[in-house]
Amino acid sequence: PMLSLSNAFDKNDMGDFLKKVKNFLNLKDNDIELFSEPKIDGISASLIYENGVLTRGLSRGDGITGEDILANLKTIKEIPNKIKDKNIPRILEIRGEVYIGKKDFKIINKNFANPRNAAGGSLRQKDYRETAKIPLRFFAYGFGIMEPMSFKTQSQFTQSLKKWGFIVNENNKVLKSLEQIELHQ
Repeated sequence: PMLSLSNAFDKNDMGDFLKKVKNFLNLKDNDIELFSEPKIDGISASLIYENGVLTRGLSRGDGITGEDILANLKTIKEIPNKIKDKNIPRILEIRGEVYIGKKDFKIINKNFANPRNAAGGSLRQKDYRETAKIPLRFFAYGFGIMEPMSFKTQSQFTQSLKKWGFIVNENNKVLKSLEQIELHQ
């Protein structure tokens, strides 16, 4: 499932979240590492690679069942059709966000209400050639299925995403405390 992210609106919400994680994992205060990055409001997409070859591309859909949008995703230059690395997991599901940058949206905005609607509508086009005319972008931020699992931290995984040719949000950061979270916002 590709579930929605939960929100934390203030320091207390974040403190409650950290407490739940630490209790669930039975960790001490300084044993947790968080990976922080800004949220980009686009359309979630899941890319499935088998032995390094892109074989499926799905939208989030209802969170359980997504739409097959592989042909449209293949029009986005930031999505590699093949990952050239001998150490890639046999099955690798990359999760990321499809979006339209502000400058690009200003050029096409007469057809759409906002950038998120433009990205969503473009990915639902029946003809991938029409989708290719829209300046869609993609950045990777996570994974779903991975066989075999080969990462211990999100920061390690993110470094591999870059090595595999994916764009990641450069404003990400490893944090270790609530105070660091407050400073990084």
